[in-house]
Amino acid sequence: MLVEGITLEQATDDLLTYLMMSSEMAERGGFCCSDETLNCLFDMTRRSDRSNFVFFPTDCPHREKNGWTADAALSAEHMLLHLDASESLKEWMRGIAKAQRADGALPGIIPTAGWGFDWGNGPAWDCVCVYLPYYCYKYDGDTQIIKENRTLIKQYLTYVDGHLDENGLLAIGLGDWCQPDHEERGILAPLVLTDSAMVWDIARKAAHLFRVVGDADGAAYAQELAQRMRHAIRTHLIDLDTMIAVGECQTSQALIVDMDLLDEAEKPKAVEKLVEYIHNQDDHLYCGVIGARHIFHVLAAYGYVDLALIMITRTDYPAYGMWVAEGATTLAEEFIPSGGEHTSRNHHFWGDIASLFMQELAGLRPNPLVRSVREYAIQPRFAENLQHAAAWFLSPFGKVSVNWHREDEAVVLTVCAPEEISGVICLSDGYHTTDGAQSWQLSSGTYRLVR
Repeated sequence: MLVEGITLEQATDDLLTYLMMSSEMAERGGFCCSDETLNCLFDMTRRSDRSNFVFFPTDCPHREKNGWTADAALSAEHMLLHLDASESLKEWMRGIAKAQRADGALPGIIPTAGWGFDWGNGPAWDCVCVYLPYYCYKYDGDTQIIKENRTLIKQYLTYVDGHLDENGLLAIGLGDWCQPDHEERGILAPLVLTDSAMVWDIARKAAHLFRVVGDADGAAYAQELAQRMRHAIRTHLIDLDTMIAVGECQTSQALIVDMDLLDEAEKPKAVEKLVEYIHNQDDHLYCGVIGARHIFHVLAAYGYVDLALIMITRTDYPAYGMWVAEGATTLAEEFIPSGGEHTSRNHHFWGDIASLFMQELAGLRPNPLVRSVREYAIQPRFAENLQHAAAWFLSPFGKVSVNWHREDEAVVLTVCAPEEISGVICLSDGYHTTDGAQSWQLSSGTYRLVR
């Protein structure tokens, strides 16, 4: 905040009063751990989310204040994990439906006076039309938002289907936005990969939503489009001998793994290549916002959670920890070298790390199969540099919480959940209970884990 017109002597702590303004969204999830940089980043994400949410999620509260669709799509999951934003998102979806053009196209900002159809959109932005209903259903069990937007989703699927090239691929919009050094190096992930991968993901999520509300015809069409897209991507954009995607970069490799464009047996080889690309950058993040939404989850899932935390917490360019070291209180729009000028110091679209912290580090995963808000998976990643981690989430049936801490050579895991909650506790990284169990039915209790 910049204040002008006062002297240094007048600038006392009690001179000014400021008010925090946002849509009314109760906190319904949280995270903390032994690493203060991670705690600070979680708080920064929450602050950016809330200050950028007045009726709908905006790109920055001080400059444009526009409803950029990609920003909301990238942030929907982590916002819903710690803020009760579903009613506001549901209302904004009604505005998205009204902004849709007759041919099914969506603009990049909503509301719009017409700007954003010819530049500023594309599948990585347009995916908001499916991602918001999908995550509202996942975390709230809300089917109304699906039913209200079936026509919107079908029209969009028909629109992108009609724009596929002779190989069944798409490249019509914006790509991996805000990649570090993009002005000098160009965007490393080819647009044809990011666009096509997003269409595959939009279509498969749409098929799931249509099945939820009993729309068999919609589900069949969306599933058929998804299968065509996956086949085209695997045929033209992935070398299935080496498991290397076009672009040969962090974003490309992270997408093909996390978006299930590879079969399970193919993924480890692709992850090895991803780790190689990361090491080639001295363990720095060289993704834009699309790649960053996926890369850390891939690393955590395949045994590289410590590498993910190194990338996040380091304090040299480009890294999240650099913002913390500079004294930032919100997430910036871009990673800028020290001494450089920021266009915005308050954006939320890098904030998926909050989801990573809750779901991977603490291991609290609501509705992991996206079929019932009663189901949870508890699967923490015990990062070597963490002494403890904890997360909580307010389900429709009460608070669910996970807490683990190191004790001598063991890890003590405590889980609390209402009786209505079911699911599984599943250990990774070689941990098991003292009687040898690595997975068991979810129930409240404290468990001593060893390797």
